[in-house]
Amino acid sequence: MSGETTDVIKDASRTHWVYRAPKGLRPYLQLSRLDRPVGYWLLTLPGWIGLAFAGLMPNTLHGLNANNAVAFLLPSTLKWAALILIGAIAMRGAGCTYNDIVDKDLDTKVERTALRPLPAGTVSTKQAWVWLMLQCGIGFIVLLCLPKPAQIVSLCSIPLVAAYPFMKRITWWPQVWLGLTFNWAVLVGYSINSPTGHIDLPVIILYFGLIFWTIGYDTIYACQDVEDDALIGVKSTARKFGKHVRLGVGLCYSAALTLIFVSLLRGPFLQMEVINDAFTQVLTFKAVGLSVLSISPLLIILGLQWWALKANTPNYLKLFKSNAIAAALFALVLCVTPFIYRQSF
Repeated sequence: MSGETTDVIKDASRTHWVYRAPKGLRPYLQLSRLDRPVGYWLLTLPGWIGLAFAGLMPNTLHGLNANNAVAFLLPSTLKWAALILIGAIAMRGAGCTYNDIVDKDLDTKVERTALRPLPAGTVSTKQAWVWLMLQCGIGFIVLLCLPKPAQIVSLCSIPLVAAYPFMKRITWWPQVWLGLTFNWAVLVGYSINSPTGHIDLPVIILYFGLIFWTIGYDTIYACQDVEDDALIGVKSTARKFGKHVRLGVGLCYSAALTLIFVSLLRGPFLQMEVINDAFTQVLTFKAVGLSVLSISPLLIILGLQWWALKANTPNYLKLFKSNAIAAALFALVLCVTPFIYRQSF
C-alpha cells in the first residue's frame, strides 16, 4: 500500500461495512465501489428483468404461458439470478477499477472523486491493475457457468465497457454509452430464458427503453459535478442540458416509459387468436391494462424524480439512488404478473 489512511468517499455512507473491513482491504473495496451498492444493483436488475421478461414471452401458438412464467421463481432460474448478481458485482467492480485507472488525473480535480483510492494514493496503479484482473477472473468463472447463448451475448459487451471511460472526453452524451453498457445484462438475462433461443424484437425495444432511463438517471447523478466538470473540460448530458436539465430528464424518462410499455405489448401481452383458421396477433384491452400495471412503479418513481427537480437544490444523489428501488419493483411486478394473468385471460 502506498498510503496509510482510507477516507470515506463523499457519496458513500460512513457506516457502510466497507469502512469496518480490514484497513488494508478498504481501498480495494472502494475501487470496486462496494461502499456504493446502488451501482451494482442498477447493473444486476436489468439482468433479472431480462430473465423475467423472457419467462413471460408467448410461444408461437398460445400467448403468455403462465406456468412457464412462474418458473422464474423456481430454483433453476433463481440460480441464474444469483449468477447474474455475482457477475454484476464483479464486473461492475472491474469496470469501476478500470475507470479509476483511466481517470486518475481527472479525479484529483473533482471534489467528489478526489478521495478515491488512486488519486488519494492509498493504492498504486499497479495494485489497481492486479485487483482489476482478480475481479475479471471472478466474472470469467460466472461466464463459464452460463448457457452458451448468454456467454456469447456477455462477451459482446466488452468493447462497450472498454470504451466507456473515454466517452466523457469526446462526446456530450457519455450517458448514452453508459446506458448501452449498463443495460446489456437485460439481453444476457433474456438469452438465458429465451423461448426462441434468440434475442427477440420485444427485448431489444425493452433494452432501448432502459437506455433512455439510464440517460435520465445518470444525468441527475452528473448534476453533482457540473461545476467541476466545466473547469476540467469533462462533458456530460447534465452540462449539455444546462438550465434545461429537468426538460431533458423528462424527455428521456418519457421515451423510456413509452418503449418499455411497447415492449410489453409487443412481447408478453400480445395475444394469439384464431381468425379465419389462422393464428393472428391480437392486442386486447386487458393486455394494455397489464402493461400499464407493469410499468406503474416506474411511472410513479420516475415522475416523482422529475417533479423533485423543480427544487432549487435537489438532492441529486437521493434521486439517483431511488432508481434501484424502481428497477426492483419493476422486476417484482414482472414476476407476479403471471398470477394476475391467470385471473385475467
